[in-house]
Amino acid sequence: MSDTEEYVRTAEEVENARQDVVAVDEHDEREGLVNRLDAHVGDGVRHRAFTCLLFDEDGRVLLAQRAARKRLWDTHWDGTVASHPVEGQSQVDATEERLEEELGVTPDQYDELEVTDRFEYKRHYHDEGVEWEVCAVLKATLHDTTLDPDPEEVGGILWADYDDLWEHPRHYRQLRFCPWFDIALRRDHRGEADPVAGGPRE
Repeated sequence: MSDTEEYVRTAEEVENARQDVVAVDEHDEREGLVNRLDAHVGDGVRHRAFTCLLFDEDGRVLLAQRAARKRLWDTHWDGTVASHPVEGQSQVDATEERLEEELGVTPDQYDELEVTDRFEYKRHYHDEGVEWEVCAVLKATLHDTTLDPDPEEVGGILWADYDDLWEHPRHYRQLRFCPWFDIALRRDHRGEADPVAGGPRE
């Protein structure tokens, strides 16, 4: 792009620029609000986030591919859903909302969501942005696996044996995992998971 050309924001950037996320310290204590787009550019601003792992009754985890329209980690494979709670919203409420919006999954399809881990991480995505998050991990078991994915959010879905993901990563080498899911999986299987803010850090 030449110096005379004006940068035109993508639809997702415009959407993000209208939203705020909750800035936090290393213990997940609120420090204020920050524009969602500003939190993900430059050196980033540490903020509150979550990733959710839904399982079926056979111990498989539901993976979702991020849609191609996503600005960061587009087409990468994630846990079931991941996003950010807004001001005044609990991690559980935010997760329930995203499960319904992205996958058509409602609370009557799973047992109680619970926070099983929380960690801080920071990763840059090429020269396009950064994630700097204190990320909560939530889990639940689906008793009704009926799904209705939103193609604007989800590029594909895959049920995978959770233990096999860890024990035989070569079976899944064609998948590019989002860093927060990779960290959550590793911490879970190494016994490092700690749902209390201020516990072991990645």
